Amino acid sequence: MKALIQRVKHASVTVEGSTVGAIEHGLLALVGVEKGDSEANADKLLHKLLHYRVFSDEAGKMNHNLQQAKGGLLLVSQFTLAADTRKGLRPGFSSAAPPDEGERLFQYLVTQAHAAWSPIATGQFGADMQVALVNDGPVTFLLEG
Repeated sequence: MKALIQRVKHASVTVEGSTVGAIEHGLLALVGVEKGDSEANADKLLHKLLHYRVFSDEAGKMNHNLQQAKGGLLLVSQFTLAADTRKGLRPGFSSAAPPDEGERLFQYLVTQAHAAWSPIATGQFGADMQVALVNDGPVTFLLEG
């Protein structure tokens, strides 16, 4: 399981013209589920999302995590993160989890996130989503769970 995280000033997800999820200050996490991923991978990833230190402390150093920064977490499914881009000029998706398994594990991650932290917002699995954000920094990292 992978997450491309971006520290944001605000972020939102729109589906068919309606906002389905939004946060102010916090993290936008684009989440990709790969074949072989399990609940244990989702749990590990969630721990990193909540505890990875990407927010500035009083000295301007990245020493605070999402919880210390009192930020929101916007989770957006993004199967293209599982793409194999090593060969050719077209991505391959053979390493991505099948849609039903991807959705099950993504929803598990969302449920666990709601139990652990607030505010949590999400996109809509499998939908054509438009994601808007203001990246703060910019600060972007690829996490693996």
